[in-house]
Amino acid sequence: MITAPLSRAVEVLLVLLLGTMVVLVFGNVVLRYGFNSGIVFSEEMSRFVFVWLTMFGALLAMRERAHLGMTSVIAALPPAGRRVARFASDALILGCCALLAHGAWKQAVIAFDDHAPVTGLSMAWMVGPLVLVAVGMGALAATDLWRQATGRFPAEELVPGPGASTE
Repeated sequence: MITAPLSRAVEVLLVLLLGTMVVLVFGNVVLRYGFNSGIVFSEEMSRFVFVWLTMFGALLAMRERAHLGMTSVIAALPPAGRRVARFASDALILGCCALLAHGAWKQAVIAFDDHAPVTGLSMAWMVGPLVLVAVGMGALAATDLWRQATGRFPAEELVPGPGASTE
């Protein structure tokens, strides 16, 4: 499971990535319009940073249960139906994460020898975050499945989302 310190580390990483992206893009715009020059690798690096930012943001959103959900449908179910729906949802998420991790790993291996034209970075850096995020999201789903199977999953958490009502 993603612990609080690990979650905090992901938050810090997101702040650093966003700051890097802002500096690269804004700096390049200022240099292009103000001085008729630019940072050669800025566009390419900002693309790499954006991919990492998006992937780790999705992981953090899953930990905080901030992704879109069908809370109105789930809330309308009786408690037993909520438990079945949540278990099925987490099982499907775990299966999708396994497929995503497997496919992303294969793609990263293929892309390892391809290099970005300007920076020369391996294109595996574009696919790499998918592997990490799929494993992280899979760990979150597996933890929730385990908690449900062992009876340690409170009824308040059955309806996904922050502040969702279970009544």
